[in-house]
Amino acid sequence: MALDYDKILNWTFEDIEQSYAARDSIIYALGLGLGFNPTDPDELAFVYEKGLQTFPTMPVVLGHPGAWMTNPETGIDFLKVLHGEQHLEIHKPLPVAGTIIARNRVTEIVDKGEGKGALIFVERKVFDQTGSDLLSTQLSVIFARGNGGFGGPVTTAPRPHPLPDRAPDATIDIQTATQGALLYRLSGDYNPLHADPEVAKRAGFDTPILHGLASYGVAARAVLQAVGGAADVRLKSFGLRFSSPVYPGDMISTDIWREGSAVSFRSRVAARDAVVLNNGIAVIEAE
Repeated sequence: MALDYDKILNWTFEDIEQSYAARDSIIYALGLGLGFNPTDPDELAFVYEKGLQTFPTMPVVLGHPGAWMTNPETGIDFLKVLHGEQHLEIHKPLPVAGTIIARNRVTEIVDKGEGKGALIFVERKVFDQTGSDLLSTQLSVIFARGNGGFGGPVTTAPRPHPLPDRAPDATIDIQTATQGALLYRLSGDYNPLHADPEVAKRAGFDTPILHGLASYGVAARAVLQAVGGAADVRLKSFGLRFSSPVYPGDMISTDIWREGSAVSFRSRVAARDAVVLNNGIAVIEAE
């Protein structure tokens, strides 16, 4: 299937206006497993309306452009599409409730070559309701496995963030819930791959898998816990590569290296000896 480079690079996305309530902020946090310890003040800050805060990675579930890649005009083989990377830069904390305007655009397409796939870079800027106050900037890297060799310009993908060559400063274990994917999907991603056992089997998985952005949020929980607690530390940016699926009920172990305000990390599922999130880099507010 031939990817249409010019058409995708100039794809028109309408501005997306989305309203959300405090209840949605709580549901998002519960989907990341916050509240598993219901007496922990750091967890309660995101799941209890008294003094409620929005967990900092919540912008990733707001303003999604929908299933545009399934449009035949793109030439994208959607059955072979994977979420390769996710990066988030937080300019201002997201209010607990409100209305946002999201603007999406394709910024780059990398042709890795015949049989090697293509990378599609999609930027999303999230503004307040006026459309003038920028809250966050996101970059999703989509790996289109079936679309390499389409004849696009010869470009090179950015190098992944290198992890330090030493033992981690800390490892944080977070247990995911067996019903975690069923809860996380309430934040807007209703792909049956995360709920329907038959769909999961047809996709090559034994059972439904956890959403990549759910494991992304779990890793953010681990990083913030390691540096002082999510309720007390401001996250400025958070990015990583997805490297292997996570199943609901997995224990995610995040190895953390801190160098000032920069935190490198990777996440593993030790039970399967699998690195599931890699080349992670977070920046926290300087102390």
